[in-house]
Amino acid sequence: MTEREFIMQMQPWFGDEEKQALSDYMDGGGFITEFRQTEKFESMLAEFIGVKHCIVVNNGTISLSLAALACSLQRGDEVIVPNYTMIASPNSIKMFGIQPVFVDVEADTLCLDIKKVEAAITANTKAIMLVTANGRYPSSGIAAFEALAAQHGLALIEDAAQSLGSFYPDGRHMGTAGIIGSFSFSAPKIISTGQGGCVVTNDDALAGKVRKLKDFGRAGGGNDYHETLGLNFKFTDLQACVGIEQVKKLAWRVKRKQTIYQQYLSRLQNVAEVSFFAQDLQHTTPWFIDILAESRDELLAYLKENNIGSRVMYPPINKQPAYNIAGEHSVSNVVGAKGLWLPSAAQLSDDSIDYICDNIINFYRS
Repeated sequence: MTEREFIMQMQPWFGDEEKQALSDYMDGGGFITEFRQTEKFESMLAEFIGVKHCIVVNNGTISLSLAALACSLQRGDEVIVPNYTMIASPNSIKMFGIQPVFVDVEADTLCLDIKKVEAAITANTKAIMLVTANGRYPSSGIAAFEALAAQHGLALIEDAAQSLGSFYPDGRHMGTAGIIGSFSFSAPKIISTGQGGCVVTNDDALAGKVRKLKDFGRAGGGNDYHETLGLNFKFTDLQACVGIEQVKKLAWRVKRKQTIYQQYLSRLQNVAEVSFFAQDLQHTTPWFIDILAESRDELLAYLKENNIGSRVMYPPINKQPAYNIAGEHSVSNVVGAKGLWLPSAAQLSDDSIDYICDNIINFYRS
């Protein structure tokens, strides 16, 4: 029997279309830095997401930083952040002296637990960073978070890095319910430009702030008159050429990710040692296939032996050496001990999913 090729946990998917777009652009003598192609990419994203302003930047961490700075957050201000998230979420503000306050998440969605958020609000709290984990929304509903933020005069910042193609039940795309939102286009995301991210908002003033902050504080492109301080977080037209072709494939990938999830769920729903998180496939699409698995580390090693890549989910941020903050967050702790991402690329074949599930079943049977 021929040995099966290694199945990566995740990989970007670029094709001839991206290659041709890059070649055509280079033949056209473009300046490479952001210009017309970047504007087109922003316009396509804004239309898909359903938002007035989309500003692309060099990565999804900086897009969160710019969102916070545009909301006038400053050193010493507190922002409530989930204790389960990619560490970019708190780092994006901590590096600017803004203090993340970690709160545990819901067991079924891994989104912020609104009751714990409300309990954590202090006089120093200035914002809530709602991370829609793996394209999921909190079971309390987005309207409850909007109301809570309004009640306390807080900015609701949405980290929707994992949620492109996912919508709230009221029809709004994730990332657009808060005053400002952020997306990522890093290599593992549903569409990728290698690195990259964007800020989205319907607020003209916030959009203007972000555009200045990402371009040295310039009053406008191509001049050296600076109305405010800023840095260089610009995109490139080379990335935009790739991004434009990726957006054309986005709707299909959203559907494919949902189908992949359904196939995994169907095959593994009777495996007592594996549990899935809630996923509203009518409105949302999973970025990764995430599960809680008994004997997680042994399963990971077994899958690797059988040429299947998987990845441990994020550990509790407060217990990571970079933060080392006292406290026990029970859901985050469980995910840190049992959470596993299974192969999740959009190009994953049905046959490969069956092979992965067969191996998971065999592991627990043995």
